[in-house]
Amino acid sequence: MRRRDFVRTAGAALPLAALPAGLQPAPPAPPAAAERAGREASFRHSVCQWPFGMWSLDELCAVAADLGIASVELVQPADEPTLARHGLTCAMTAQSADVPDPLRQGWNRAEHHEWLVPAYREQLEATAGAGWPNLICFSGNRDGLDDAAGLETMAQGLERILPLAERLGVTVCLELFNSKVDHPDYQADSTAWGVALVERLGSPRFRLLYDVYHMQIMEGDVIRTLTDHLDAIAHVHTAGVPGRHEIDESQELFYPAIVRALDAAGYSGYVAQEFIPTGAPRPALADAVRRCTV
Repeated sequence: MRRRDFVRTAGAALPLAALPAGLQPAPPAPPAAAERAGREASFRHSVCQWPFGMWSLDELCAVAADLGIASVELVQPADEPTLARHGLTCAMTAQSADVPDPLRQGWNRAEHHEWLVPAYREQLEATAGAGWPNLICFSGNRDGLDDAAGLETMAQGLERILPLAERLGVTVCLELFNSKVDHPDYQADSTAWGVALVERLGSPRFRLLYDVYHMQIMEGDVIRTLTDHLDAIAHVHTAGVPGRHEIDESQELFYPAIVRALDAAGYSGYVAQEFIPTGAPRPALADAVRRCTV
């Protein structure tokens, strides 16, 4: 027998117990969740209504409450009694139903302010009346508009409603979208643009809704971006990339690492599931909450 073969064979046959203590293999590291046992996460769970349209709002609220989800979002203030009946809040109020085509005709055009300003003032009052913390908003499409000009126009429009938001204690949140797949030509398609708008406005009641799905498509580097700009981010959405479906092994992101990084950085907002289930919705939602629990 050659020496190389003898060493390989003998090493394979040597029981681990016979190894000196210093050569014993190290025990597997405990999972991160075990290290945080006994401490609640700094953030809370939420779920968006629209991807779960197979359920009535009352049915979704019942499932959410049963799964330990604290919020059902992107609903109207008029839905507050339904949520309250299940002990839930709404972490992100939808835009007013009176706003036409808000995703494409948003705050980046001065002519849109004519209907956006009164609609948002009314929605801010209703959101505060429901006791909810945040109200969503959108930039709208570029339609040839320069990014710097669009940012300044949006800032000028939002300055007309932010004094009311500050008085009421409601945070207006700009959602960042991808313009490559789902929302072609949408202007607020980068974290840098959103952060620049937050800095331009300088209001404690204007922040970003960071959608992990959208920003993974546009720029990636999700954990670094979230933690570097956490002061500008008030809310987080999840979904699998590609496809906007479950956040399981069928997609490219590892959400447990993302939410652990958020928690370690002290994020105190909500993490909201916004994926479209491809199978049975309740097990998919339960699995997503489990993956996002630290």
